[in-house]
Amino acid sequence: MTVSFSNSCAQGDLYIRRIGALPDGITPASAENGAYIVAFSETHHHHEIKARPNVKLYTTDDPMVSYLEVIEATDATETLLEHLRSFDTHETIKIPPGIFEIRRQREWVPEGWRRVAD
Repeated sequence: MTVSFSNSCAQGDLYIRRIGALPDGITPASAENGAYIVAFSETHHHHEIKARPNVKLYTTDDPMVSYLEVIEATDATETLLEHLRSFDTHETIKIPPGIFEIRRQREWVPEGWRRVAD
């Protein structure tokens, strides 16, 4: 099943929200095997978006924050964020054209803040 959103959504430990413009100081990410890995999973069940000319992912100095730019495609290709797990998977998310901030969620443990394990 695929879900859509307008301004914000979540997939596992990812929180995605629409923003007005890309910030300064970001670095274009490289696709691996035809896809951008938006979030690595320790169990290799990554969250990824297929690399296409209308999609750009950017990284920052903060490993918990990245940015996504989706430009209106001239063809009918959808931009989908998929969770690569065959069981107990998160819904696939259809991402509309726009600019988005992607944050990895954190949780508090006695040792301090840590990235949520998905």
